Amino acid sequence: MQISRRALMSIVPAGTLLALAGQTRAAAVPPAGTDRDTLLGNVTAIFCGTPESNARPEVAGKLAALQATATARLAAMDAAGTGELFRGLGLGTSDPHLAGSFQYLYEIALATRAPGSALQGDPAVQQRVIDGLTWLYDGYYGDQAAGYYGNWFTWEIGISTYAGRTLVLLADVLAQAAPDLTATYVAAMDAYLRNGKDGDVDLDSRFHTGANLADITTNRILQGAALGDAARVTKAVADQLTVYATVDPYAPRHGVTDGFYADGSFLQHSSVAYTGSYGTGLLTRVVQTVKILDGTGYAPGDGRLVGAVTGWVADSFAPLIVEGWMSEIVKGRAVSRTGTGYADVAAVVEAVVDLSGYAAGDAATALAGYAKHLRQVTKAAPDPAGFVSPVSVARYADLLADPAIPARDINPAALHSAYPAMDRSVHRRPGWTFALARSSTRISGYEYMSGENLAPWFQGAGAHYLYLSGQDQTQAFGVDYFTAVPPDRLAGVIAPAETRLTVPELYGTQWYDNPAAGFTSSSQSQNTYVYFPRGTNPLSGGAVLGPYGAAAMVLAPDAAWAAKQAGQLPADFVAYRGADGTRSWFMLDDEIVVLAAGVGDSAGRAVTTTADARIAGAADPVALTGEVRGGAPWSGTGTAPLAWLRYADPAQGAAVGYVLLDPRQPQPTVALDTVTRSRRAVRLTNPDTPVTKQVFTLAFHQEPGAGHTALAYAIVPGATERALRSYARGPLAVLANTTAVQAVGHRGLGLLAANTFTAGSHRVDRLTVEGTASVLLREARDGTVSLAVADPTTGRATVTLQLRGRRLHPVAADPRLRFRSTPGGTTVEADTAGLYGRSLTATLR
Repeated sequence: MQISRRALMSIVPAGTLLALAGQTRAAAVPPAGTDRDTLLGNVTAIFCGTPESNARPEVAGKLAALQATATARLAAMDAAGTGELFRGLGLGTSDPHLAGSFQYLYEIALATRAPGSALQGDPAVQQRVIDGLTWLYDGYYGDQAAGYYGNWFTWEIGISTYAGRTLVLLADVLAQAAPDLTATYVAAMDAYLRNGKDGDVDLDSRFHTGANLADITTNRILQGAALGDAARVTKAVADQLTVYATVDPYAPRHGVTDGFYADGSFLQHSSVAYTGSYGTGLLTRVVQTVKILDGTGYAPGDGRLVGAVTGWVADSFAPLIVEGWMSEIVKGRAVSRTGTGYADVAAVVEAVVDLSGYAAGDAATALAGYAKHLRQVTKAAPDPAGFVSPVSVARYADLLADPAIPARDINPAALHSAYPAMDRSVHRRPGWTFALARSSTRISGYEYMSGENLAPWFQGAGAHYLYLSGQDQTQAFGVDYFTAVPPDRLAGVIAPAETRLTVPELYGTQWYDNPAAGFTSSSQSQNTYVYFPRGTNPLSGGAVLGPYGAAAMVLAPDAAWAAKQAGQLPADFVAYRGADGTRSWFMLDDEIVVLAAGVGDSAGRAVTTTADARIAGAADPVALTGEVRGGAPWSGTGTAPLAWLRYADPAQGAAVGYVLLDPRQPQPTVALDTVTRSRRAVRLTNPDTPVTKQVFTLAFHQEPGAGHTALAYAIVPGATERALRSYARGPLAVLANTTAVQAVGHRGLGLLAANTFTAGSHRVDRLTVEGTASVLLREARDGTVSLAVADPTTGRATVTLQLRGRRLHPVAADPRLRFRSTPGGTTVEADTAGLYGRSLTATLR
């Protein structure tokens, strides 16, 4: 069964969850006694397990890890020095060390409540935790005037998460040993919620959005459980439900654009594509909320929340997970961390396992089958010991052992997923997945923050990631890819020749510090111009026709460069200007066709277009073979008039072909260099670990002042040399490649695909397009014509097309499409207002 979130949105529209939130907020407060006991029991079961779960042999590793962590924390407490609660976590004004101290106390408390732990019920250890909470409060946390230094997240979310869980786990003990401590801590948590109103959540605050709001409200649910405050729990549940409502980009509630969109996109920080990091956190939080509230009067009724989240799995997460690896295009600054990729998906697997226990019928079977499928196809199976809940570990073991559950992907093997709300495209075929990252006036080009992702400048400028099935993706992407490949030579990037400095290199700090000009570590100006600047062109998007897709974008200076040129930024603020280019990607069955026009630099700098970049082990026997135009064989590196090239790494079972489609374009240069760089070059806190890789690039170089040019090539995953030779006879044809229109035809598919970039009429083959649009046409052997049209700017009210030839009539069509017969063909008017880039489709005869 394929579960479509888009279909579910017709069942669970945005207004439904918001109405449910209102109902929850207005509902009578449930009886505090019974529900409080259930909440406390649910939270303890989630984090500590139950006697039944913890007796399972499959949970032994999780239990051992939990106990070992607590033992290590107690040893660190014994060895603490002056100004420390734990050895190595000197406090003073270090907010990470303060948050870490609360985390360590929680991890000790966890072991005292976990059935089967050697520390279970140990009163002396529990008293040490309570004493530690008291000491931290008295010396470092209780004085709000002295606190709130460092990162806002520490004070509003991080500390509250660990302290709140500890208060719940030790609720019975605290009631006897320190009856006032819980209320004292909750009052401090309210006071630190600086953007709140009287200690409550401010839904209008830019800090209280998306995954952050889910964390805050979950903390408040736990606070309410610890206090026995039913009203706090009720309000927190209602506030949290607003997070799960589908974002309407044309009318965002409370001005918030963070969250899930109808197309499956997820944004955090207003404009960062973040499904793979903050999105997984939000998925975890909502499933935990379902579990925490289970069996209480606070739980939202009739399964609508579970249905919505099930849709997230199918449409928002699954297309971005490649054989258990989370794609780089939705990870923001987390791409520079050493523990990403396969590790990120463990949280998704745990959520899917838990969710399958709350879903019903086919949905439950599909979720369970997907968890089992991920286990079978991944190169690094998730370690259940890393799951949050011992109960989830046991449930996962049952699921894997159940022969009645078929291991099955939740989506088909051939799938095109367009995410216009976050400028991302994912194109899946058996054997490979192509993931594309773009940017616009709506979406940030990259995310840098907190010394992470130090050189991100081109990650949203058409960078792509080609994942090959069966390959260990840690050998192809992840932190080592960004370490070894220069930032201006990432696959798919068009970049000028210049030296860029990282934020710490420019300013000596992890941000641009100029309070007088409005730049502090968490100011809006810092976000807009340093951490995650957006582009300045609105055109980024494309059409989807079944399993086929098109995408387009126009390269433009980012917001920082534009503001600097306008005199809106201080003199010492440094901004960089990118290159020029109008770009298209046409994603088909066997190939991705890439067109670019107007490629160059108005400032006269040299420009490099990297058609592809891949890394390989230092000793891998990489082979580069091809043919020049005219048919002569070619191999190795250098610059040549290539007709095609094949990259092969037998050690990884990897092969990719490249077909050069325009003999007039600059000759490509093939390079294979062995480089050694430190992982610390991409993230300040990474270990100073040297990485040695072979870096392959296929690139087009333009000399300074060379003007602008056009490029056309196809990327053919898994291609043999024989298959690459066959492209000399078709089936691809470049029909147009200018800054006004780019189009290709594929004879074998009967497909015509076009992107248009300017006002006026654009004629390609039998198609005429008025203004900017993305269009796919496919004619079947029986004469039926399939059509898809989208507005890549998200701002047009109407797009008009003319299809020349015989007159066509709709067999099935989106109601927003209107058809009329005109001399010489058929006119199609598409009502694209309010669609935010979504495609409209029809079948004509």
